[in-house]
Amino acid sequence: MPTPANVVPIGTARPKVIEFFAGVGLARIGLESAGFRVGWANDYEPDKHAMYEAHFRDAERDNDHIFELGDVFKIDRSKLPRDAALAWGSSPCTDLSIAGSRGGIRAGESNAFWGFIEALRSLDGARPPVVVLENVVGLATSHGGDDLAAAIRAFNELGYSIDVLAIDARRFIPQSRPRLFLVGAQNPPASSTEPNPELRPDYLSWVFSDPTLRTHRAELPTPPPSLTSGLDEHIEAMPVSDDRWWDETRTGLFVSSLSPIQRERVAALRRASGVTYRTAYRRTRKGVATWEVRPDDISGCLRTARGGSSKQAVVKVGNKRLQVRWMTPLEYARLMGAGDYNLTGARTNQALFAFGDAVAVPAVEWLGTNYLLPLTKGLLAPMTDRVAVVQ
Repeated sequence: MPTPANVVPIGTARPKVIEFFAGVGLARIGLESAGFRVGWANDYEPDKHAMYEAHFRDAERDNDHIFELGDVFKIDRSKLPRDAALAWGSSPCTDLSIAGSRGGIRAGESNAFWGFIEALRSLDGARPPVVVLENVVGLATSHGGDDLAAAIRAFNELGYSIDVLAIDARRFIPQSRPRLFLVGAQNPPASSTEPNPELRPDYLSWVFSDPTLRTHRAELPTPPPSLTSGLDEHIEAMPVSDDRWWDETRTGLFVSSLSPIQRERVAALRRASGVTYRTAYRRTRKGVATWEVRPDDISGCLRTARGGSSKQAVVKVGNKRLQVRWMTPLEYARLMGAGDYNLTGARTNQALFAFGDAVAVPAVEWLGTNYLLPLTKGLLAPMTDRVAVVQ
């Protein structure tokens, strides 16, 4: 009997991935590092597509990769590959993030999740056996958890049991970037008796106890502990005279906006011998723009740079000197685990927005290596006591 097109035999190299909301391809880099091959991708933003094409141009000459630029609701579903082992979707988080509108999974840009679901629905009879949704951890609390439950039920209705994990990129790179990963499987692995709080913190426990949701909890290794340092290794070398450092007047305004506690913290670092790097965000407090400097050797969460208020600054302090400037595209790339990304031709704000809106490469690679690749190849113990899907 021939093997069905969407079943990947054990031992098959580089299972095929179809990727939705591909952005500039950081999930692709992580997945391909884990042993997958992304054969089809989609995104609707021309600027991101331009960066994607520039980075992957040489690789595209060697395979049959297809990128479909356009709205996920309007893609030609008849041309979706029917031999994929994995479907990945990093759907927009604008209306789920605490930094966004919190309108929910059916509002604004975050409504695009349902386009992902409809695309999977169109593959009836040839759906990938494994699916992943990546988004901000705000999805877990949006509308009191109703949005997360709705997402799980949508996958359940397509035949997938769902596992939910929270992974912070800080376990791999010096950037605080917690993200939620929903891993769906048509043939789920056996559920672990231990929740592994490193991957499934207490705020996710309700998911696995809700009898109306079909879920599983795969037994996985504990990821590396969170980093507490390493920012300096990701900072771009820049002469003191470089004109990207702010002038004396602008630097003075930066210092004057700091709270008394933060001003003393910076002053202490300035008096110390040697150079220290910190990152800073500009926030609005009671209608006044203020700067807040992180107290640790870790970057704050990189975000999209629209409007300017969420751009991150680099603070270089020590040996009685203080210098401040905006973080560069190369630093954004490094802090996303993509330090060798081809930035040729990319405008500064284009790159900052693209990386701030992406998923960190090493988090994807860890998930791909330890969970997704074994799952697609049938190497995880199968579940025997499945929960019925509640329609």
